[in-house]
Amino acid sequence: MPAQPRLWSADRAVERLLQRRFTARELPLLRVQVEECAAGAGLAEARRGDFVLAVDAVATNAVEHAGGAGTLLLRRVGDELECRISDSGPGFSEDVIPRILPGLDGATSGRGLWLTRLVTDRLAVSAGAVGAVVTLAMRLP
Repeated sequence: MPAQPRLWSADRAVERLLQRRFTARELPLLRVQVEECAAGAGLAEARRGDFVLAVDAVATNAVEHAGGAGTLLLRRVGDELECRISDSGPGFSEDVIPRILPGLDGATSGRGLWLTRLVTDRLAVSAGAVGAVVTLAMRLP
């Protein structure tokens, strides 16, 4: 993959590492690509697995609940590794993310988003032009 130019945003360097559309069939390859990019960006091995797991949970939700596909943008933004996943589903807000482990409160869904909130340093859900945009990030050393 060719090196991407560095951009500047609000006094922070932004480096695009990976940008692609995905479907269910491409999720295994997506996990490998995210892990490789995270390693290249310097995310510590101890946190890399959590990051890949969180990205996979959000990407899987896009496939299963939002039309079967999504778009991923992985960037290094200042001292963070940031992943933005957008979809064309009905959209949702952070209010649907359970506060306690799903199942303990009777909920039958929400484990992926709950886990993502637990293991990342930053998680935000916003409305896209169509669907939802989920942004998650981890600090780099």
